Amino acid sequence: MMARTPSQKDTSISESLLSLILTSLESDKAEDIVQIDLRGRSSMGDFMVICSGRSSRQVAALAEKLVDKIKQTYGFTAKVEGKDTGDWVLIDTGDVVVHVFRPEVRDFYQLEKMWMPGQGDAKPA
Repeated sequence: MMARTPSQKDTSISESLLSLILTSLESDKAEDIVQIDLRGRSSMGDFMVICSGRSSRQVAALAEKLVDKIKQTYGFTAKVEGKDTGDWVLIDTGDVVVHVFRPEVRDFYQLEKMWMPGQGDAKPA
């Protein structure tokens, strides 16, 4: 059996985490889910996921369920910001950063445009 380098191990973990996040958001009816590959572009993580919820209540519920699934599956608690207001919730797992927005707030900040200069790095999930 070949030994893995730390970067290979980290990539497989972040890809597994990304898969769990996308599956959770899709099953909980998040809208307009986009994933952005940050590997080699930022030290903040390997992937960014951006999605929308229809209301503040749904945004908070999407975030809460996602954090619970991450804790159940990986045994750690992701850092969460903004859940109380429900306009924009940031979930930081270390490897994957997730932004859950109300549509109006997402349109205002336009994070996709900031992180996708060539539009080729982001994929609809």
